[in-house]
Amino acid sequence: MRRILSLSRFAAVGSLAVLAAACGSDASESEADPAGSGPIRPTIVVTTDILGDVVTRAVGDLADVEVIMPSGADPHDFAPSARQAESMENADLLVVNGAGFEEGMTDIIELVESSGTPMFAFTDHVELLDYDDEEHAGGDPHFWTDPARMVTAVEAFGTELSTLEGIDATVVDAQVQSYVDELVALDTEMEESLASVPDERRVLVTNHEVFGYFADRFDFEIVGAVIPSSTTSAEPSTADVEALADLIAQEQIPAIFADTSGSTRLAEAIATSAGSEVEIVLLFSESLGEPGSGADTYLAMMSTNATLIADALTPP
Repeated sequence: MRRILSLSRFAAVGSLAVLAAACGSDASESEADPAGSGPIRPTIVVTTDILGDVVTRAVGDLADVEVIMPSGADPHDFAPSARQAESMENADLLVVNGAGFEEGMTDIIELVESSGTPMFAFTDHVELLDYDDEEHAGGDPHFWTDPARMVTAVEAFGTELSTLEGIDATVVDAQVQSYVDELVALDTEMEESLASVPDERRVLVTNHEVFGYFADRFDFEIVGAVIPSSTTSAEPSTADVEALADLIAQEQIPAIFADTSGSTRLAEAIATSAGSEVEIVLLFSESLGEPGSGADTYLAMMSTNATLIADALTPP
């Protein structure tokens, strides 16, 4: 039976006060399925669109999947609507990235979990990298830039999914294995795409610290970030900007990899300050692209990013 949102738990989140109008009494099973046609399909709510695509592929037709963040949203500051917060609480399973990634909905996630809603955090099932600073004690949350780690996480999600009431575990196992096979093929494809980049050019300057797992998996070095932080909400100092421009000029780094969901203003200023031919390359790092962008699924996004990085760093 669905849970109805408990307003008292959300009293501390001022933007959710409007939820009062959405509350009512519990719906009976017959009301949810008036035709009595069979068991009610479970509902899975996912915070990010990247994981929303991954979960949808693993789930197939076995459950209804609702994704909270739209494509192009900045997950570091996105806040759900009142209706979305209610959906999170009423889900049969709430799926989150974890490790502090969903900064704009941290309070809501904690409240929903404390209400008893089952929750699966992808970052609980992979080996996380540490940051050099102490900003994120829980580790780097951007695990999905390594498709090999995504394989491990999807396998763990499949195990969780098979425990949901109304889910056929045999079908889940087959669907998850099929998707895992595609992820393994993606990993191989990316490795082949990036093979053209020589060792001395396997360096990355990114918008912010998001490609640590990519670098770890494909033997790149991240030498700097426009925003030297794991979150886009941070502000670099003038000294940070000048130091990065000097590094790019000194090392003759050919490209700065910016984010399609953020501003390129700082990246362009750094490129200009470096005083050399520096290309600004837009990657899909924290959100999928729109249909037709070549990045509207996780598999397509990762493949496109690998191609863009290889094209920018491979000598002519």
